[in-house]
Amino acid sequence: MTKKPNILLIYTGGTIGMIKDFDTGALVNFNFDELLNHIPEIKLLDCNITTTTFEHPIDSSNMDPKYWVEIATIIEDNYEKMDGFVVLHGSDTMSYTASALSFMLENLGKPVVFTGSQLPIGDLRTDAKENLITSIQIASLQEKGESKIAEVCLYFEYRLYRGNRTTKINAEHFEAFASLNYPDLVMSGVHLVVNEKALYKPNRRKKLIVHKNLETDILLIKMFPGMKEASIKHLLSYPNLKGLIIETYGTGNVTNVKWFIDALKAIIKKGIPVVNVTQCSGGSVNMGIYETSTDLKSIGVISGKDCTTEAALAKLMYLLGQNLSTTSFKTIYETSLRGEMS
Repeated sequence: MTKKPNILLIYTGGTIGMIKDFDTGALVNFNFDELLNHIPEIKLLDCNITTTTFEHPIDSSNMDPKYWVEIATIIEDNYEKMDGFVVLHGSDTMSYTASALSFMLENLGKPVVFTGSQLPIGDLRTDAKENLITSIQIASLQEKGESKIAEVCLYFEYRLYRGNRTTKINAEHFEAFASLNYPDLVMSGVHLVVNEKALYKPNRRKKLIVHKNLETDILLIKMFPGMKEASIKHLLSYPNLKGLIIETYGTGNVTNVKWFIDALKAIIKKGIPVVNVTQCSGGSVNMGIYETSTDLKSIGVISGKDCTTEAALAKLMYLLGQNLSTTSFKTIYETSLRGEMS
């Protein structure tokens, strides 16, 4: 007889874990020990479910790297006895957290599925039930005694995505997320259709390593026409600056006026990495195609390639926490570590 997989449900906060108080109309967190009362269909799933919650559930707008460490620690502490993890999280910053956890959990050999909802679990038209039930089912998928999925991913509205490839694209629709540079891992219809070629293939012989040192003294600057020299120089004068991401146009283009290039060159000379990601939802940075990105390439700006901004930010925090040499930092950053870039 095949052993039922053990799934740990981790509630951090967010709309999915709320029900409406019909007396006041306010949304309140419900007790996850009563999960089966709200979603009796979970009893039909062929797995054993354990639940845990943050002591004080948070709105995902308050998500912070210290909470990423808390989630990673829960997974680390339960890794040997669980076959999969489902993290319930507010949708607003879910892509940031999923991206961060993908880097923090090195040699991950089990699924960590992030999900949430646009409507609370007690709402008549809620998307919470389907998202939660299917996330648990996906986390339970086994093949030859091992987890079918072995990466950090994100499930929303019938699609499972690689977590560090996602971006929230809509604040109102149930189809809230997209992964424009990487295909879906699973499509949920009458059957779960797994895209075998798209799945991350870990080295399961290696032991899980959990990285908890993240550097947060970084800046993200979205470029726009008309940026002033004084404002850029003010931002880059931050004395504790350890890393910079610039969101540029198209394939990595930006103004090549002398003061701007000189400002970037000055911080690169200090050993502070500068990463170039595109503002476009899809596509990739490819510096050197146009004259307006040639200077960036020549002064040593790092290409974020087709990383999302969320993944680029998480990767920068993670690698800065590894105390790498300046020379190796660029090479490692431009290498795909967890399937975050093509």
